[in-house]
Amino acid sequence: MSVEATAPGKAILFGEHSVVYRGPAIVIAIDRRAKITAKERDDEIIRFDCLDLGFEGYFEGDEYHPVAGEEWRGNRLQAMLVAARKTMEHLDKHSGLDLTVRSEIPIAAGLGSSAAICVATVAATGELLDGNLSLQEICDLAYEGEKVVHGTPSGVDNNISTYGGVLSYETGVGIERIDFQGGLPLVIGNSRRKRSTRRLVARVRLLRDRNPELVDGLIDSMGEVSRKGLEAIKARDYPMIGDLMNINHGLLSSVGVSIARLDILVHAARGAGAYGAKLTGAGGGGCMIAITDPDKLKEVSRAISHSRGEPHIVNISYEGVETRRLD
Repeated sequence: MSVEATAPGKAILFGEHSVVYRGPAIVIAIDRRAKITAKERDDEIIRFDCLDLGFEGYFEGDEYHPVAGEEWRGNRLQAMLVAARKTMEHLDKHSGLDLTVRSEIPIAAGLGSSAAICVATVAATGELLDGNLSLQEICDLAYEGEKVVHGTPSGVDNNISTYGGVLSYETGVGIERIDFQGGLPLVIGNSRRKRSTRRLVARVRLLRDRNPELVDGLIDSMGEVSRKGLEAIKARDYPMIGDLMNINHGLLSSVGVSIARLDILVHAARGAGAYGAKLTGAGGGGCMIAITDPDKLKEVSRAISHSRGEPHIVNISYEGVETRRLD
């Protein structure tokens, strides 16, 4: 028997970096999904087919054996390995697994790829082993895999990937799921530049240490933009969302996390008629996001493509993690 599980990626609309200190981050699940297919084995080997990414291999204990691709690729599988093993420990069941990974979510681009893959891995493993896991159990077990990637993650990515929809996260307050229905006309542009969230967060922290009063003022402004952004989203006020995105991008640029490639894509989207555009995620590469009238989605997408970005027309996904048995 085999099981398939899928889970959505995410985009941050407002609040990246400032959320580390104060103020909310507003996050949506997007309709780009990671898919894990799981099949039980007769031995205790955990095998990963990631041929879409150019590699395949298996773990025998903690030792990685490449089948296709370089040995160092095994490092990229540690989060999935932990997610699968923590799920089996939780269920007090032990098995070998064949796990096939396919994803529509760009890797290392700030769109929650690792969380979606961890959530789908937990869900597929749990369903395969008749674990009857609740959504909260899936979310919590996926968080164990996320810690391998991010150290001490906020928990936002695994929550949004598990439950879908829209959420607000604030340090010291926690996660609040936002009652919002319907879509937003959004275009994401991938700069195709990979970056490290940890290094960028550390860079902002060092800037704040050197200039505490100035940077705290910028952080306060970003927090206010996030709060007003949530009000605008609830009101479906696209021009106001756009204005706030533009302001937010300027503030993020001022703390040093934008790059020329992102700025080019942001201005291309605005020039094609988007109400507003900003980087999304940690910056330093990764992606930007724009809001526009629905009838201008293709025009904005083309402008991003012509500026050498990789465009994705996206919408909010209200479907979190989903599983189905294949045979």
